[in-house]
Amino acid sequence: MLRLGLCTVIGFEPQTEALAALQNRKTPFETYLPDVIGDGEEHFLHVTAASGMTSLLEPDVARLALFNGFSDWGRVVDRIRLMTRRLDDIEAIGAIDMLKLDVQGAEIMVFRGGTQSLERAVVVHTEVSFIGLYKGQPSLGQLDLELRHLGFIPHALAHLKLWPIAPVVYDHDIRKPMHQLLEADLVYVRDFTHPEGMSDEQLKHLAILSHCVYGSSDLTHRCILMMRDRRLIPWNTPEEYLKRAHIR
Repeated sequence: MLRLGLCTVIGFEPQTEALAALQNRKTPFETYLPDVIGDGEEHFLHVTAASGMTSLLEPDVARLALFNGFSDWGRVVDRIRLMTRRLDDIEAIGAIDMLKLDVQGAEIMVFRGGTQSLERAVVVHTEVSFIGLYKGQPSLGQLDLELRHLGFIPHALAHLKLWPIAPVVYDHDIRKPMHQLLEADLVYVRDFTHPEGMSDEQLKHLAILSHCVYGSSDLTHRCILMMRDRRLIPWNTPEEYLKRAHIR
């Protein structure tokens, strides 16, 4: 979609080196800002040895020790006091169709600071944890309830991370798991079981995103049926639309 100019992306990265890397490889349709998204209040940013574990929440040392490698990666090397910004307060964002976030436990903080921005959104792609690695990290159940309250339902499991429980190591590889669930990327979509609650534009954007981003032709098909019922498409049948759109 970026290559074809069908969308714009606005991202946030407070870590200087990571932000510079994004700036260096961005396309004309991408904008990256140094803000920390949260609840609009002052917090400490816990900078960790592995940048991907940096969080507004403090790493839970006892939980980290349960999984190979995480005690090292989640070690706090700096604490920076800063002011977070709410999604609803950032004018540069404009209307949001899809929100993708990986904020290491601060998800509910982001959702509650962006309720107005999320009213139009049709997709929320979020990381969830089966076992929290940070103090006060919300559970999967809490995140699910929050998103359902905002009008979203689960659609896809985009990524699943298993991890070995320490100190067991399989085949000399500390990352090779057995069965323990650790994290996942879950995709929530606007509740299409109640189409009366969706605008015409939301139907259109959900059809585009479900097809182009996730390859969910069944959800795309359902959106097209609803669009046809509202006389939003010129073709007589969903099958003809799908054929023209090269959806399989």
